[in-house]
Amino acid sequence: MKHFAFLTAIFAFPLLTFAAADARTLGFTQGIRDLLDSTPLSELVAPGGWKIAVMIAIGFLMLWLGAAKNIEPLLMLPIGFGTIFVNTVDAGMAEGGFIGLIFNTLVATDFLPILIFMGIGAMSDFSPVIASPRLFILGAAAQVGVFGTLFVVTGISEWAGFGLDIREAASIAIIGAADGPTSIIISRRYAPELMGAVAVAAYSYMALVPVVQPPVMRLLTTKRERLVRMTLPREVARRERVLFPVAVAALCALVLPLAMPLIGSLALGNFIRECGVAERLSKALQNEISNIAIILLGLGVSLKLEAAVFLTPLTLAIFGIGLVAFVIGTAGGVLAAKVMNVLSPNAPVNPLIGSAGLSAFPMAARVSHRLGQEADPENYLIFQGMGANLAGQIGSVAAAGAILALLG
Repeated sequence: MKHFAFLTAIFAFPLLTFAAADARTLGFTQGIRDLLDSTPLSELVAPGGWKIAVMIAIGFLMLWLGAAKNIEPLLMLPIGFGTIFVNTVDAGMAEGGFIGLIFNTLVATDFLPILIFMGIGAMSDFSPVIASPRLFILGAAAQVGVFGTLFVVTGISEWAGFGLDIREAASIAIIGAADGPTSIIISRRYAPELMGAVAVAAYSYMALVPVVQPPVMRLLTTKRERLVRMTLPREVARRERVLFPVAVAALCALVLPLAMPLIGSLALGNFIRECGVAERLSKALQNEISNIAIILLGLGVSLKLEAAVFLTPLTLAIFGIGLVAFVIGTAGGVLAAKVMNVLSPNAPVNPLIGSAGLSAFPMAARVSHRLGQEADPENYLIFQGMGANLAGQIGSVAAAGAILALLG
């Protein structure tokens, strides 16, 4: 008890001294107000200051989701801290500061997304899709999530009075590509004020693929369809693996040149992996370069998560639309697989791998494999699922290229 009283006196003495001295001049209450006014806390109690507090809380929420729940931690952790940085009053880290510098020099120039796609290419083995080219159909069909959502966004905009033009609607609809860097590039070009919400929504739903996709997949398939076994495709020669990224880049240059920055960088990373003469570069792209690029991308994107920009009714609508986009994309891939079975009954496709046509690599492929094993524990769909997933990776970039070509 004596120790408690002693400690209380130590902490209370400075406060009592301050109050006594200040009471003789301005009064204790005014002294407290002056003390608050000299700190950033004054911004929080000012009109509209609650938005800053909410955004800082959202930053801590993203840290918790990434660290405790393992939801896209590679992006959630830097974006979470970046959100705290840019919303801290007088920190000087937003526009004109550290975060602003990253955004303007590395994100706004597409430098970081291109580096990330090189890393994805270096990590990817395209053997499954080379051995079974028809999987490209599933990767293309899943992009209905982008273009279908574009119509949804346009309708919601008119109904809710958001007043979005076609470019802003496309910036939101690109969430359906399930591709974070692609979403960032499109939204940065057409609706930079929405980029923070689009990026967070895209990466959040990519992490929630195991939750979002299974109900749609079960609804659209029968038990008999989920039991379909697919034969393993032929073995792919090394020469084919080396020529594949070259052929993809050449086709892109001829047909969809506006997608070359992303498809070309993906092809470059994959060619470095497969040529076999630059192992050091391949490992660097897969590890150090990709890791640094992801950290900087997360911090840069957080510039668009300032309270004044992020906390709007449209932000909530973007998260709802993102869910719709993933559902439409999943359904498009599954239904495309069912159509393929009607047209080619002698080489059946398990419709579950159609959902892997989304670009959420490799999570979507794992979900297809897991649901296949729920129906038949001896049915292994991971190889075909990875093929559809890689086809979706290329399909998502092609969808972005088509939007760029259409909108300019």
